[in-house]
Amino acid sequence: MEWLQVLTIILGNFALIMPLFLWNRAENRADMRHMDTMIQANRELIREVHKEILTEMKDFHGRLCAIEERNKEK
Repeated sequence: MEWLQVLTIILGNFALIMPLFLWNRAENRADMRHMDTMIQANRELIREVHKEILTEMKDFHGRLCAIEERNKEK
């Protein structure tokens, strides 16, 4: 009788824990997919901002060169 009780307890615990484990794993994967999407969006935003900064730096450098040329002529 003792082995039957032990086996019942083990199977009962397994029957309760296994669905919770699988649910937790599914939620974790959903969270990971969501985070991957957010990280990718942030990467794209950073790339766009970096391109804008480079464009502004080139424009600013061009304007400085033009000012220096004008000052040299005077």
